Amino acid sequence: MRRFVDRLLLVVAVLSVVAAMGAAQDKPADKPAAAGSMSVPGPRGEFLDEVAYYEQRFTRLADAIPADKYTWRPAEGVRSIGEVYAHVVAANYGFAKMLGTDFPAGVDPKAILASAGDKGKIEQELKDSFAQMRAAILAIKDSDLEKPMKLPGNRQSTARGAFIFITGHYGEHLGQSIAYARQIGIVPPWTEERLKQEATKPKQ
Repeated sequence: MRRFVDRLLLVVAVLSVVAAMGAAQDKPADKPAAAGSMSVPGPRGEFLDEVAYYEQRFTRLADAIPADKYTWRPAEGVRSIGEVYAHVVAANYGFAKMLGTDFPAGVDPKAILASAGDKGKIEQELKDSFAQMRAAILAIKDSDLEKPMKLPGNRQSTARGAFIFITGHYGEHLGQSIAYARQIGIVPPWTEERLKQEATKPKQ
């Protein structure tokens, strides 16, 4: 069991790097611009684009996972598929609060985590939490980007540094989600689309 978990963690680490590389390669054709990102200059607009990219990846992959697989986990003691998505949702609300936008009324991170096995709820929560992230980014003033900010783990940084930290968090858990999907035989939708496109191209 220990060897299996170690191998899975290695796969997650590799896929996290691949996900980050894919962000640079696939963005122009793969994702719509974030709402308002084209009219927001500088780091905030760039970060809105990152958030939009990861939102479409998480939501599309969550939709591709069968409802009965949301409780699947690769081993005891690690997050299930639904728990990974619930963690991303809770983190989005937490990150938005860190950036200065408090939780919406009625949002309870513990309740979100408790509903991790409910595909319908988690898919909606993903959309709502990413909307909260966009609102938080748009609420920040450019003049505040260099102000000191405390990140998780008691790390001192700035709002600009928080953007980088949050992007890294997305990449880590997108890679984890891809690894989980592959384990249960689900091909990420964007990969499936690319393979179909390649199959229709005339051979040289």
